Amino acid sequence: MEPLHQPTSCKTEDHHHHYLQNPSSSGSPRTTTLPTPTCCKCGAPTPMAAPPPSFSDISPPPNYRPIRAPAINLPPNPNSQQAIILAPVPQPLSVPQISPPYHFQAPSKIIQAPDDLRRFHDSFSGKHFLGFVAALSDSIRAKKISDPCHESTTIATIVSILQTLIQWVDEIPPTKQAARYGNVSFRSWHERLSQTSDSLMLQFLPEHLHASTIEIVPYFTDSFGNPSRIDYGTGHETNFAAWLYCLARMGVIKEEDYPAVVARVFVKYLDLMRKLQLVYCLEPAGSHGVWGLDDYHFLPFIFGSSQLIGHKYMKPKSIHNDDIVENFSKEYLYISGIEFIKKVKKGPFSEHSPLLDDISGVPNWNKVNSGLLKMYKAEVLEKVPIMQHFLFGWLIKWE
Repeated sequence: MEPLHQPTSCKTEDHHHHYLQNPSSSGSPRTTTLPTPTCCKCGAPTPMAAPPPSFSDISPPPNYRPIRAPAINLPPNPNSQQAIILAPVPQPLSVPQISPPYHFQAPSKIIQAPDDLRRFHDSFSGKHFLGFVAALSDSIRAKKISDPCHESTTIATIVSILQTLIQWVDEIPPTKQAARYGNVSFRSWHERLSQTSDSLMLQFLPEHLHASTIEIVPYFTDSFGNPSRIDYGTGHETNFAAWLYCLARMGVIKEEDYPAVVARVFVKYLDLMRKLQLVYCLEPAGSHGVWGLDDYHFLPFIFGSSQLIGHKYMKPKSIHNDDIVENFSKEYLYISGIEFIKKVKKGPFSEHSPLLDDISGVPNWNKVNSGLLKMYKAEVLEKVPIMQHFLFGWLIKWE
């Protein structure tokens, strides 16, 4: 078969090699009929084979795909690392309670620029939300998941709700499709969640707080991933923490519930999220590649490192002992996170998880915990691509 005719004005052997211009870049990604490939330098036809369609018709792409290329495989910025080291450790704060009259409202997205982030972190809401995360971490210090703790009927109901969401995954099996990431059945699961969220909230809300569903449901439904992009990341995890913070603001969750919030509610939430990630192949949202702490989660490592503070035998370097990881993953969130990573990622741990590998060299869990709290503020709560999706209403006010 003869190659395509090359115009005389373009002699590839004289001055340049032909680089394939992707003809689909200017059209719809759903188009399967591609025009003749052309050289991206001179525009001439090229004998190179046309690339396959970017996405199959079985699983058409969402309108927006997260652009993560600049972050992938780039080592952390030394300046930002130094800023994290010098930053103060976030301290636990009591959650301020609301009182009547209530002005619940549908929350909305507000953060668009770094200046908005600074305003949020200097605000009452920003300080107390971070203080709530630090308080949850402090509440589980030196405690195992199986340790007895105060479990209110509210906590038991929330755990039951999360168990129901886990059962839905079994009822909505993944669709057979060619795409590696983003099984479209996740949209069916999420649609059922959206349709029933109000009634799920009413299972544990006292009657005088029923009107709060207009405000707390959006946080809840956005805690399990995005149905359009079929992805999940630390922003969704932060929404779950914000939903819990809203419940604490209303007094539905009290300080004596905090150990159970971590050891019962958050553990069940993690069970659900890992099942969703594996069954529906959720794409990591805004992942930093190997230079991120984890593709999907951050909070389990904060809470888990707090659990291990003062442990007689387990040190940060113990994550490299497979027997320890296997035997203690059910009791410690940090070890559970390591086990899950080792299960889903192949190759040397130091290559696919260099940040966690570096942390394993820290001498004690207290330093790991304080460092992760500072890192959570800097790498999650101070990042516009994540926090632009954060919601503000009456319970978490924009000030």
